[in-house]
Amino acid sequence: MARQGWRADGDGPGVGVLMFVAHRAMEQRILAAVHAAGFTDTTIAQGRVAARIRGDGVRLGELAESAQVTKQTASFLVDRLEENGYVERVVDPDDARARIVRMAARGRAVQEVAAREEAAIYREWAEHLGADELARLVETLHRLREVTDPYRHLDPDVPAER
Repeated sequence: MARQGWRADGDGPGVGVLMFVAHRAMEQRILAAVHAAGFTDTTIAQGRVAARIRGDGVRLGELAESAQVTKQTASFLVDRLEENGYVERVVDPDDARARIVRMAARGRAVQEVAAREEAAIYREWAEHLGADELARLVETLHRLREVTDPYRHLDPDVPAER
């Protein structure tokens, strides 16, 4: 019999909790790998903000919006990231009055560690679920993002709506 965990009165945790548990496990593994690689001055909160910095950089307000934190919180986290050499603020080429936050060399090094760990987790999940099942899950989550993520338009990998 299929589990009814998506229902409020179903067995076990709901689908939101199940997605959160998987996300939290991945996030904690990645942070542990980053710390093991010597980047011990990083936090989960900083990582959540840094993960939203595109290759060409991002304005602080847009970063705060996509991370769903206040501009003050984003500024505080970016200040810490900048102090530790992970990001830099540069003049926006489109508006000399504005600043862009972009990854510095040290930040890109952390991204490489995080990407390797994420790939290792993905391989483990594919082994556990089967590659086809994991691919279906990923595709389903992308489709679900279309109706759940109001910030997807800020993601350069998401095609513009027609």
